[in-house]
Amino acid sequence: MTSPPPIAPEPTKPPEAQEPPFSPVPIEELLRALSKAARAHQMYLPNNPIYRGAIEALRASFRPIWEETDDIVLTITEAEIRWYDAVVAGDAAAVKSSDNLAWVFYKDGVRELTFTKGFEEIEVVVLLDIIQRIRKGGSTEDDLVAMLWEADFVYMKYRYVDLLQDGGAGELADGTEVAPAAPGEVQRGARQAVEESRASSIVNMSEFDSTLYFLDEREIDYLQLEIKREYQQDLRVNLVAVLLDIFEVQLDPDVRAEILDDLHSLMVHLLTAGHFRGVAMLLRESNIAVDRAPEVTPEQRRKLKELPERLSGQEALSQLLQALDETPTLPPNEEIADLFDQLQPSALATVFQWLPKIQTDRLRPMLENAAGRLAGANTAELVRLVQVADRDVSSEAIRRAGALKAQAAVLALSRILHEPDVERRLLAAQALVEIGSPGALQLLEKALEDSDRDVRITAVRGLTQRNHRPALARLETIVKGRAIRDADRTEKMAFFEGYGALCGDDGVGHLDAILNGKGFLGRREEAEFRACAAIALGRVATPRAIQALRKASVEKDIVVRNAVSRALRGSGMGSA
Repeated sequence: MTSPPPIAPEPTKPPEAQEPPFSPVPIEELLRALSKAARAHQMYLPNNPIYRGAIEALRASFRPIWEETDDIVLTITEAEIRWYDAVVAGDAAAVKSSDNLAWVFYKDGVRELTFTKGFEEIEVVVLLDIIQRIRKGGSTEDDLVAMLWEADFVYMKYRYVDLLQDGGAGELADGTEVAPAAPGEVQRGARQAVEESRASSIVNMSEFDSTLYFLDEREIDYLQLEIKREYQQDLRVNLVAVLLDIFEVQLDPDVRAEILDDLHSLMVHLLTAGHFRGVAMLLRESNIAVDRAPEVTPEQRRKLKELPERLSGQEALSQLLQALDETPTLPPNEEIADLFDQLQPSALATVFQWLPKIQTDRLRPMLENAAGRLAGANTAELVRLVQVADRDVSSEAIRRAGALKAQAAVLALSRILHEPDVERRLLAAQALVEIGSPGALQLLEKALEDSDRDVRITAVRGLTQRNHRPALARLETIVKGRAIRDADRTEKMAFFEGYGALCGDDGVGHLDAILNGKGFLGRREEAEFRACAAIALGRVATPRAIQALRKASVEKDIVVRNAVSRALRGSGMGSA
């Protein structure tokens, strides 16, 4: 059992009766909140709302006290906790009950606690953990004083009685460390010791060859580096490695069952502590261990596989992403990326759901990368999500299907094209353009007659870009029909450009008639319609098309003349 360092005891001074500087009510509330928080810490996991509420209530109970003073000193008796002469906690009916905080501290010799401002933010959870451990009272646990000493509190001091002294009631000693001597005092003491040793018969080490008995600089540097390396080791990561090593070596089912339970509990604690590198390492190595360990039973394999599935579950992953988005200081990028790399296909829907919600600029690209990795590696799950009821998830799945050129998603996207939601139809059309497979382009042909103008324009531009000649018949019908005359300029231009790109020399006659022809009583087509025909002829770019454009190069209408000039330049033939 670890014991605190020996400290010279001080004589006990009986406290003098003093008037409290302010009402003891806030301190009574503080100790009630401390007792409730200690019970919550013992009964619930850190991610439980009841646990978080108890901790917040405890921290809030310190605030009215710090408005009055910067520290409080509590005296502990067998049944009560006192502040000055006021009893602020205790239960005379339950003197030796573990529910009585006074008895918890008193039975191990602690007689005084001093809290200073800042304790509630940094060290209060450490104290709750110590109270939980001492209440369990395992035979292998240290005593309370040893635990307090190991915790090395900065904002809490304590005084205790050494119960191991003769008579069982020693004098009161501080739990604080003894301040080091000043450098000048050390030097004076060393000189005095040397002079005394020379004047006596004591052996002087300086009389010997120092290289035989002392480390040289190289050895000192080596030891310092090793000490630094030792202190930089992550013990939690080492613990994961040790548990998995035991799992691989030990074939006893009971031992392995205990290890699996420990791994599940450890993952929760690592997540709660924000130790994402440790969680990523646990998940990664557990996948390796399940294949490497001999004689793994189906049940053991299932429990190991549950580890990444637990993290990828909708509730757990949502809480994690919310915490990361709200934290003022994110962990290093590589730790978060390493954690996201362990997510399973089941996490894809949750990731898609959170992508539009993330506010933190550093977190969004890492989540985007995780979404891309999961979608690329799990096409079947991506296709399933295209048709889910959640609109955000489905829309993001449509975008990802297009970006990944997922041909397996074409059938699912065809169903989206028949939905009444215009925005989703437009997303589906854009995805089909990006996929660009024969099946995707065939669906885009049908989208040429969609009721929405943006969907039609997206479809015709996609077909033009892909040079999809099977769409020519539909395009010709539209270009020669009357409905196109009522379309706006952008839509007209898109359809005529598409027609010009696909029709070849066979379409020059119709386009020339629109650009240069005259109707009844010598009337020409409207200027905007003729300009669209000129642009289409520029896309055809055959000698007949160039000849038709040159006939219109002296056109008086500025709109037509500019369109002809632009078409000739685009075809490489100049303006005349």
